[in-house]
Amino acid sequence: MAIQVYQSFSAYYHRAALIILLVGFLVRLFIAIWLHPGFDEAYYYLYTLHPDWSYFDHPPLVAWTTGIGVWLTGQVSQFTIRIGTLIIYTGSLIFLYLSALRLYTLQIAINTLAIASAIPIFQIAFGVLATPDTPLLFFWSISLWLATQEFFDYRDYRPSFRITLIFLTVGLACLGKYHGFILGLGLIGFCLFGTNYRHALTSKWFLIGIPIFLLTISPLLAWNIQHNWASFQFQSGRAIPNIKYQIDRVFGTLSIEMLYLFPTFGIPLLWATVRATIQQFRNIKQAQYTSLSSSKNQWDFEKRSLILWLSLPLIIGFTFISGYQQILPAWKMPGYWSATILLAERVSIVRRNSSVRIPYRWFFGSLGVIILLFSIGLSHVALGTFQSPAKGSIFGLLPIQTDTSTQIFDIQQLRQGFVTNSKLNLALKQADFVFTNRYYLGGQIGMAIEPISHKPLTCLDYDPRGFGFWAQPKQWLGKNAIYVGSKTFKVDLEAKDLYVNYFEKLTKLGEIPILRGGEIVQTFSVYQAKNMLKPFPRLYAN
Repeated sequence: MAIQVYQSFSAYYHRAALIILLVGFLVRLFIAIWLHPGFDEAYYYLYTLHPDWSYFDHPPLVAWTTGIGVWLTGQVSQFTIRIGTLIIYTGSLIFLYLSALRLYTLQIAINTLAIASAIPIFQIAFGVLATPDTPLLFFWSISLWLATQEFFDYRDYRPSFRITLIFLTVGLACLGKYHGFILGLGLIGFCLFGTNYRHALTSKWFLIGIPIFLLTISPLLAWNIQHNWASFQFQSGRAIPNIKYQIDRVFGTLSIEMLYLFPTFGIPLLWATVRATIQQFRNIKQAQYTSLSSSKNQWDFEKRSLILWLSLPLIIGFTFISGYQQILPAWKMPGYWSATILLAERVSIVRRNSSVRIPYRWFFGSLGVIILLFSIGLSHVALGTFQSPAKGSIFGLLPIQTDTSTQIFDIQQLRQGFVTNSKLNLALKQADFVFTNRYYLGGQIGMAIEPISHKPLTCLDYDPRGFGFWAQPKQWLGKNAIYVGSKTFKVDLEAKDLYVNYFEKLTKLGEIPILRGGEIVQTFSVYQAKNMLKPFPRLYAN
């Protein structure tokens, strides 16, 4: 009878997990189809046009996750560049669920899956947009799952082949984003400071894993060796102080993170992480760590240690750096991703010790508000619901001139501008290459023109990022070009004051308006540039 009850209980929760995964996937699918491409993910699309061992900004896996949908369908659109993200983020959720299930109970695993599926930045930045964070999170989650299998097998610990597999998945996480190195250090820290697992660091599987790791990240190393370690220098330079340390910047960064996580999830998530950390230090002080080796308390201590070693290095490290350097909210998120298990555990405890309705009201109330805000935000980005002016709008709260959401625009309109304007179309066909004045505009322009013209695209700016390694400085000398840029980013001013010195002749051919809500929200200027006279200077290059 007891077995039947357990099987029924288990089947119920596994069905619930499938429903959460399916509903979440359908929501992300809708957003992926509806939301226009942003600067970053469109820029990563350009990686797919320049296959290489690695890239200046990031390791190579983002090129694969961004390109797989384009290669399979032969179409370039906001949806196709996100197909890889939609697939592997679902895998990340599955491995996070399995990790929580291994460490705790079915209830906590379901809580973990539900929370991770509801948090906005996880859903959008990792689950919809084509970014390096998506492959990083996928292999981060697999590494966490392998670690739970390796270290919590309910027996006296003996190192196994899974250690070598962890080296492989950590290496693949490094090929997603450089945060993968912090993941590896966290796992080593867990073994080093846990007396039960130190001998994992001297096992044959650890020694075998080292060359496996180096072989896995060899594309990253090979590219950097060829380019004077440019990528490592660029990324590590962000950790170097450039201003006096300001504590108010730290609190400002934390506030922004809570908004991205959504306050009713972010604040409890941070609280659960801090609480677990304090509890670990109390256990060490009060119970003499080594004396707990045979108790349930020791087992719980080790489980929390694993999660914290995969959470705190990113959270604490980037929180400290934010005092003297601007950081992006996504940089800490893999740490919070691991910590969702800690919050799920607290929710389960609250549910056992108080009214069942409290966790449900908190979760579904938060989810309802998130869905409402998502709906409003998506409708505004796509239709201009709150812009002023806008035909048919009854709100009109945001003037177009100050509305930064206009930078996420419909690339089909830019594409049609070249298709329907015979003068622009002819000039594009006759040009040897296309250039723009901001590297982050290059992706959206590239997505727009690629289906109608396979012309090389570059960026003539002092900060060209990846473009500095996709072409030689003298490659375009004597060539004719088309210059495309948004008026938002001084396209006409730089044509007049800057680029005129680098070409024999620069002529404006026309403009392509971008409409939203029946009003022009952006305008792209198109110039014909004849006979490039000298190379354009830049910060870094081949």
